[in-house]
Amino acid sequence: MTSSYGTSLRLTLFGESHGPAVGCVLDAPPPGLSVDPAAAARHMARRAPGRGGAWSTARAEADAPEILSGVFGGRTTGTPLAALVRNADARSADYAALARTPRPGHGDLTGRIRYGGANDPRGGGHFSARVTAALCFAGALALQWLAARGVSVRARVAEIGGVADGPAPDPLEPLPDLSGKPLPALSDDAAAAMVAAIEAARAEGDSVGGVVEVRAAGLPAGLGAPFFDRVETRLGAMLLSLPAVRALEFGDGFACARRRGSENNDRPTPAPGGDPLRAGRATNRAGGAEGGITTGLPVVARLAFKPTPSVAREQTTVDLETNEAVPIRVPGRHDPCVVPRAVPLVESAAAFALLDLWLSTSASRFP
Repeated sequence: MTSSYGTSLRLTLFGESHGPAVGCVLDAPPPGLSVDPAAAARHMARRAPGRGGAWSTARAEADAPEILSGVFGGRTTGTPLAALVRNADARSADYAALARTPRPGHGDLTGRIRYGGANDPRGGGHFSARVTAALCFAGALALQWLAARGVSVRARVAEIGGVADGPAPDPLEPLPDLSGKPLPALSDDAAAAMVAAIEAARAEGDSVGGVVEVRAAGLPAGLGAPFFDRVETRLGAMLLSLPAVRALEFGDGFACARRRGSENNDRPTPAPGGDPLRAGRATNRAGGAEGGITTGLPVVARLAFKPTPSVAREQTTVDLETNEAVPIRVPGRHDPCVVPRAVPLVESAAAFALLDLWLSTSASRFP
């Protein structure tokens, strides 16, 4: 089982939902990078359970990162950076009855098949989104290191339960900082309607999904390579690893398939200062990449998150001991919508992937 990602900066995640802790190892950031644990904790608090409104699980976790190694005097040492995020509010008893009745839409059955029944089933074990707390920490550091070089990686809720956010800013521009909003959408009216959709689903013992858009602005042109090291390939591998993500598009994505080439192409424009290799683009339908290499425009991606599969409404599953169809109601504490808490996680995942790509393409241009 591999839970590692990265080429020049390797990230390994470990831990289970109901174990003592989840954590990560970064092997290894360049030496001398500034680390602000308080800023990382503030970023992680946006993802932490039990702090949201109608959309958040009742499980309450501090999500306070403990840095174990790799930082001295507020800077990276260049050796592996390890961190823990303790679990304090797990209720394993909620899952005792589910050992023989896998939850629909989860990795319970496939996990049991893959690991021969040796996997930890409590709260999904290592399959749980709880493990993403550690990814959020690693991404929080990547966000700091990119921001110090003029790069912003920001995300917004673009849709929940069929309710769309207001018009997005020009794709040539970065997203505004929405981190202070409880539900980070551009339109407050749309956010209120999204909350109402979540509350309606919760009242019926159900859940809703949605879409998150992320933009990385300020990246230099020239990052990436053809085929397997394309910007989209490297970023897509990370973003599609996030729990509940079912679809991903870059730039205008599927809308490009409904256009002619002459209207879809991003036409180059003369560069300020006269260097044609720094040419701009009149549009950004490609989402900041051409030939798998960054153009210097914002890298834009959108992720579709499925509805939370753990719902209170009665469903059916299979009893693994009797091979009979049986009814199931999933107990425990679950988000009726994962999308609002996923926004900082998407920012973290995108930032880490883009940082690794930058270091892989030209580490000498990063410090």
